Amino acid sequence: MSMAALARPAHVLIQHLFDVIDGQRWDELDEVFAPDCVYYRPGYPTLEGLPRLEHFYRAERIIRFGRHQVENIVSELSVAACWGRFRGTGKTGEALDEQFADTYVVNGGRIVTRKTFFFRPAI
Repeated sequence: MSMAALARPAHVLIQHLFDVIDGQRWDELDEVFAPDCVYYRPGYPTLEGLPRLEHFYRAERIIRFGRHQVENIVSELSVAACWGRFRGTGKTGEALDEQFADTYVVNGGRIVTRKTFFFRPAI
């Protein structure tokens, strides 16, 4: 990882995260998540470690494609939160439109912990 990546503010990291996810660039997940990351997502067991997280995005996530519209990000050096809306299409063709909020713990320029919250039982 470059020195620039280590020094990037958490809000820049989070914006890059959504660029990677929305672009389905799964090979770049290691640019935003630490190898020992933990992701808490409603409806799924805790996703622990980068290989498990990558498997989730490649094989388990119900989303075919879509885009996160981040309304706001608040951050300090090692913690951050954001909220917004996701609009897209599920793997079975259904339209998806969900509000979300995330919290993050960041260390060494990568996300160590991510927790996602939905406003109803959702994607």
